[in-house]
Amino acid sequence: MNDVFENIAQAIGRLDPAENTKILLNSAVSQGVNASDIVEKGIRRGLEIVGQKYEAGEYFLSELLYAGSLVADLSEILKPALKNQRIQMRGVIALGTVKGDIHDIGKNVFRMLADSAGFEVHDLGVDVDPSVFVDEIERSGPQVLGLSALLTTTLPEMKNTIDSVRAAGVRDKLRILLGGNAVKKEFGSEIGADATALDAVEGLGICRRWTQK
Repeated sequence: MNDVFENIAQAIGRLDPAENTKILLNSAVSQGVNASDIVEKGIRRGLEIVGQKYEAGEYFLSELLYAGSLVADLSEILKPALKNQRIQMRGVIALGTVKGDIHDIGKNVFRMLADSAGFEVHDLGVDVDPSVFVDEIERSGPQVLGLSALLTTTLPEMKNTIDSVRAAGVRDKLRILLGGNAVKKEFGSEIGADATALDAVEGLGICRRWTQK
């Protein structure tokens, strides 16, 4: 049985053509393999391989985008089989690009990776006002708040958002992660973030450590 999971994981890790990977997945489902096990031991493991290759410099942004799209398609195939099964959730992430910035490629890559890794992701979109982040924290109680910015001119909005979260009395309930090309780790420390990720893969790794049970 482990061969079934490993074949799916390796196919994703190699970035095999989508049709080939879907054949492996459908074969596993037709054999009665537990769908939640396919997600946990096959799909998520494959995504980890992709992340490792990205960190090693073997893969780049285009490969991450392809892997995220492939995993999204595989998850759609499994949806009917997963309806009555529980998938272990790692935690909840509230995510958005800060006010004044409408760039979302990096944010979207991170969202795909986090979603496929088992996080419940609440993506608030772009140009998000600090009050919207606060409302989402109070509504969904995330373990992680992810703030993204590409433009250096919008860096002050990251600080404004963190200040608003603190003023609302919910800062101690979560960790704050910064990301985006404009953000440096020193800046994150200066404004009170818990961590700054240089790319989506590093950000996912940080969230995994934070929510590890």
